[in-house]
Amino acid sequence: MEWKINKVQKDQVDRFEIIQEDVTLPNQTEMHFSYVNFSKGVCILPITEDGKVICIRQYRHAVKEWEWELPAGAIDPEDKDPLWAAKRELEEETGCQASSWIDLGSVYPSPGSTSEQIFLFAATSLTKKEQQLEATEQIDLHTIEMNELKQLINSGEFKHGAGLAAILRYLIKND
Repeated sequence: MEWKINKVQKDQVDRFEIIQEDVTLPNQTEMHFSYVNFSKGVCILPITEDGKVICIRQYRHAVKEWEWELPAGAIDPEDKDPLWAAKRELEEETGCQASSWIDLGSVYPSPGSTSEQIFLFAATSLTKKEQQLEATEQIDLHTIEMNELKQLINSGEFKHGAGLAAILRYLIKND
């Protein structure tokens, strides 16, 4: 059974839409529920011809740390579909274009607090072009062996949720 929505309040805070709802649960309990209505996104696992992975290190102000990540970003309104956005983000953040793409499905990183859905892809047959970073992006590129990436994951240094999902889906698909 679904929750019955009795009242909705939407507030825009910068790039986030905060939704507050008064709901009635299937067991007739009434409660207040809030979440962030977030745009859909993409995350890309770029794999070079020799099997290495292009990772990024990026400063993330919300956690005040430099983080290991895979290229990722929001699906803009002008993007035709998630793959279109993935191609754009890969080129912007790494300067690479890919001629081969593998659809790895999608994930909801935190469905208890956001509506965000991230579409996952692996990109191969890469051609190097030039990074096209946005003014707010501080990104360092690192091309690393898959075993080194696995070590970063195992040690807890690689914490990027969408990146972890993309890597796991890719490894399972290619096991």
